Amino acid sequence: MSEQKPRYGVDAYLDWVEAEGMRVFEGYAVDLFAVETAVWPRYEVKAAAVHLKGRGDFANMFVFDIPPGGATAPQRHLYEDVVYVLEGTGSTQIEFADGRKKSFEWGPRSLFAIPLNARHRHFNGSGRERALIVSTTDLPLVMNTFHDARFVFETDYEFTDRTGKNAYYAGEGDLITVRPGNHMWETNFVPDLAAIELKSWGDRGAGGTNIMFVLADGAMHAHISEMPVGTYKKGHRHGPGFHVMCVTGHGYSLLWYEGEKDFQRLDWKHGVVFPPADRQFHQHFNTSTFPARYLATGVGGLRYPLTMAQRRSLLGVKPGEKGAVSVDIKEGGDQIEYEDQDPRIHPLWLAEMHKNGVTPRMEKFFPQSGTPATEAAE
Repeated sequence: MSEQKPRYGVDAYLDWVEAEGMRVFEGYAVDLFAVETAVWPRYEVKAAAVHLKGRGDFANMFVFDIPPGGATAPQRHLYEDVVYVLEGTGSTQIEFADGRKKSFEWGPRSLFAIPLNARHRHFNGSGRERALIVSTTDLPLVMNTFHDARFVFETDYEFTDRTGKNAYYAGEGDLITVRPGNHMWETNFVPDLAAIELKSWGDRGAGGTNIMFVLADGAMHAHISEMPVGTYKKGHRHGPGFHVMCVTGHGYSLLWYEGEKDFQRLDWKHGVVFPPADRQFHQHFNTSTFPARYLATGVGGLRYPLTMAQRRSLLGVKPGEKGAVSVDIKEGGDQIEYEDQDPRIHPLWLAEMHKNGVTPRMEKFFPQSGTPATEAAE
């Protein structure tokens, strides 16, 4: 009688992906428009799982390629997802246990979330062009917690408090003011991330703006940030799991770990996504002739931080404090002020400005001599 092999080190999420027969695309910086898809029987459309290297333990992405006139099979599940429309037009229908239905139409650069475990279906509104959408989910966390696909996909419990206002499905929302960098827009659907009004975030430097999203009262994080023309943001670091994706403009990011002598450079444009790894410094640079916006998605947000590290990063340790992601590293935070950044960084960016024919607008922080000026001295 043969002995049964001991089971240990199991990744229930990856086992599930293999059992589903899904196409898997792996990489560090991924152009989502170039991801190869294959029919996923569960959804009845072409799809792929996208696993970014350095993404951490909790999040993944799914890309769905919905054919002209096609639709996904109806779904409900106990994982949350934040959906971004890469290209195409269509609609999503959501059905609740009491028979009520909500539907909304989306187009390129729309963002939305499905209330947890609500039955839903995505439709391509064009008879000629595909619709390409991508979702960031917490399925790795959920599947590794319960390791039971039937429980995740066949539970009929209704989370009625997650439904949200009717206006949340029409592109409206509620602005919840907290402090710069933490202002929240609560909704279920954002028609166009390129058009939504953002709020000033002075701590991040150079006229940057942002807004945090609370989508379907979920635990998924999403925020959008903008860099004006001729500017770049301060270097900073945080925990793993954020998927950073370009929405408008183009540019590049530098990434490095504390103590490393060299940077890793990633160039980005619309649809390119990458994950700053755990405690990896990263800095974003706009090189285009119009404002650059990027979307960051992950697990654990401003309303529902998942870990103590996220609370420290987003909210600070004590009431009223800034999150560590906005505090100078010299004061115990995780942000590098302009005057402290590596002296190679600014000249590299100036060369990119020249190459792209863009006028730099960082004189407040970097006088013509090239020596960084402190904000306090301005």
